Amino acid sequence: MSEQTHDGAVAVTAPPSPDAGLSRAELAAKYGLSVSGARPSLAAYVRQLWGRRHFILAFSQAKLTAQYSQAKLGQLWQVATPLLNAAVYFLIFGLILNAGRGMDKDVYIPFLVTGVFVFTFTQTSVMAGVRAIAGNLGLVRALHFPRASLPISFALQQLQQLLVSMIVLFAVAIAFGSYPGGSWLLIVPTLALQFVFNVGLSLIMARLGSKTPDLAQLMPFVMRTWMYASGVMFSIPIMLKDKPAWIADILMYNPAAIYMDLIRFSLIDGYTASNLPEHVWFAALIWAVLVGAAGFVYFWKAEERYGRG
Repeated sequence: MSEQTHDGAVAVTAPPSPDAGLSRAELAAKYGLSVSGARPSLAAYVRQLWGRRHFILAFSQAKLTAQYSQAKLGQLWQVATPLLNAAVYFLIFGLILNAGRGMDKDVYIPFLVTGVFVFTFTQTSVMAGVRAIAGNLGLVRALHFPRASLPISFALQQLQQLLVSMIVLFAVAIAFGSYPGGSWLLIVPTLALQFVFNVGLSLIMARLGSKTPDLAQLMPFVMRTWMYASGVMFSIPIMLKDKPAWIADILMYNPAAIYMDLIRFSLIDGYTASNLPEHVWFAALIWAVLVGAAGFVYFWKAEERYGRG
């Protein structure tokens, strides 16, 4: 287009843009643009995670190998640490405070060691989840990948560590008269349910920890309280037999206690079904499904915000 000015010169003006008047959303739709780092749909997110399954496994194995790389005993600390904790708890609670009353020594010692090993699985998964995003900001900001890969890989790392420790746990059970039998197969579904529960809890803590780094300083106190309330060192029904029944019921149905007691029931001959709450398998399944699903969705909803700001 052109027009003549007052001095006789011809001024050429550009034709109106075909994009004039379009909003940013309309422009993006017209040219097929998308927001960088936008959150995918939940189904697409699951597919992305499945596509990164090899990375998740390799990352967890690398973290496990590097965890004790500077120690002279190396990977032996995977077993030595919970064993030493169990020894300390046995000294304080078993011998001094008589927390094992109502149980024979052949039952109480594997009872205690099992509780320490199984609760440590959940405890370390939660603590690793708190730092999963905040402690790996360089990786989060440098590469594009589903961020849930990090807390899932940390929970998988703790599962691998527990599986190594189970060898010692089996040896302790056998040493105190509990020999392999069909009930030992129940350990597999129990650990599978606990792993799903741990992953969900780790995802929740990863999102919270990404915005509140101080949460990592608070969580040891929370986990220690949870440990004492879950019957790691004592039998909840025996210890609380003089208290109102609803207190023992609440403590026995908390997920940490449920998964510990299922492993104890599977592994220890003298630990019978009478020590378990009613519908314990249903409760274990509900905890795993609810926390696993809720944790995954809760983490996914903030996917585009991790590593920003």
